[in-house]
Amino acid sequence: MTRTVLLALDTSTEFCSVALLIADPTAVAGSDAAPTAYESAPHYSAGEVHVWFSHELTGPVSSTRLLPAIRELFDTAGLKLQDCTAIAFGAGPGSFTGLRTATGVAQGLAFGLSVPVVPIGTLLACAEFARLHEPSATRVLAALDARMNEAYWADFLWDPAAGAAGEWTTVQTASLDLPEAIVRPDEPFTLAGNAAAAFGERLPMPAAPACRIDFDALPHALPVALAGLRALRAGRTVAPDQAAPEYVRNKVAQTTAERMDARAAKVAAAAAAEEQANQADPAAPIVHTTEPQR
Repeated sequence: MTRTVLLALDTSTEFCSVALLIADPTAVAGSDAAPTAYESAPHYSAGEVHVWFSHELTGPVSSTRLLPAIRELFDTAGLKLQDCTAIAFGAGPGSFTGLRTATGVAQGLAFGLSVPVVPIGTLLACAEFARLHEPSATRVLAALDARMNEAYWADFLWDPAAGAAGEWTTVQTASLDLPEAIVRPDEPFTLAGNAAAAFGERLPMPAAPACRIDFDALPHALPVALAGLRALRAGRTVAPDQAAPEYVRNKVAQTTAERMDARAAKVAAAAAAEEQANQADPAAPIVHTTEPQR
């Protein structure tokens, strides 16, 4: 098995998160020592795998920070973009604008480099992060605040016998529901994500010790990279033009349509009122009430 260089991106939240993973089976076996360059940046190291990462609170401007952050990580690692084997990205659910940003950058870079893309669900990344924090977290309910009084959630079970190094089995795919409608596992589990902080007692959670809450297991490029490496080795990749966000809440087109419908209804109502006024008093001056274009 040759060296793998995997770039991972996540902009599904208010953070701009980038990770650069290097997996080198030819390195000294059993060595957890990171290269000297890791001293200048946050990193994760385990056996053959070393990951540089950057996780910055950027708010709505992740799109302007993403490419510079990628370049900085490659400079830190002493690598070039052309060294990439594949590009992983947090596919969603999450911020619509953020998902489009990560998808577009992953597509563009992968197309230019002729490498595959590895979509990783953000809820799966939360489960991966929870297990990274606590290796005994093998059943994870990942739940994120989806705004609009709803939560994104999914249920995962770690199977150590799956694949070459274990893998997550999806018990419940990514869903969007009221917090009260989330179905909790019937065994002790870890609740990953920020839903507990957002909704509190509205979540149907059992009493401790049946549930452990990991508030820090949130979308992040580090777990995207680690899950992405397993997916890459298992062949779960797509061509750049096939990469797409996983919105779950299918409101991107609907929101625009609803806004246009509301505007059209308002214009129609104004036109109808104008017509009625003219019919009531034909001599009255015509007053145009149509909204100006913005």
